[in-house]
Amino acid sequence: MPNTQYPIPNTQKLQNLMQQAGISSFKALSRAAGVSERQLLRLRQGKLEQMRVEVLLKLSPVLQMPLSELVTTFSTVELLQHKTAPTQELLQEIADLRTEYDRSQQQIEQQQEILLQELQQSSLQLLESLLLQWPTAAQKAQENPQLAAVKIVPLVQKPLEKLLQAWGVEAIAPVGAELPYDPQLHQLMEGTAQPGEKVKVRYTGYLQREKLLYRAKVSAV
Repeated sequence: MPNTQYPIPNTQKLQNLMQQAGISSFKALSRAAGVSERQLLRLRQGKLEQMRVEVLLKLSPVLQMPLSELVTTFSTVELLQHKTAPTQELLQEIADLRTEYDRSQQQIEQQQEILLQELQQSSLQLLESLLLQWPTAAQKAQENPQLAAVKIVPLVQKPLEKLLQAWGVEAIAPVGAELPYDPQLHQLMEGTAQPGEKVKVRYTGYLQREKLLYRAKVSAV
């Protein structure tokens, strides 16, 4: 933030509000409200009329102060005494923008809910066979402990593979595979190994479109 030769008029006012809101510095306020420190400097200098209304909308809840009170507190005396009309216009604009902001937030929340429902629905469709068959298979396994597990595995494996494929997730290597040790992709469970030395996969890891999700757990051969 630029240095100034003389004290900035509204600095103490802002610091008092920050203290009440538990905010320790202007940088912390900048991060919490999502506004630049240059905008905060304008507020401290009493240049409220030069600030965008969106900035005031962001500062108001963080400073725990109504918008109208924020405007009144940081407006200059000249503005309040000789420019009443522009101040009223600004307050009206703030009120209108606040209404629009609340409406937009509601629309965003509704869209997020719709997207979540669509994601859940598509995932359930991919897992349909597992959802329908797994409870019966699990009951049969409890009734007959001699039932071969190999008959149950496909009920889990195939739907899971479809889901991972739809989400762009792929295994780093199958369990039991022996391959050169790569510390970026592998996590040693036991023993020691240098990069390039052969290790055995104990638990597979996963990538999602080349982004590492989980490293494969391996042991030295």
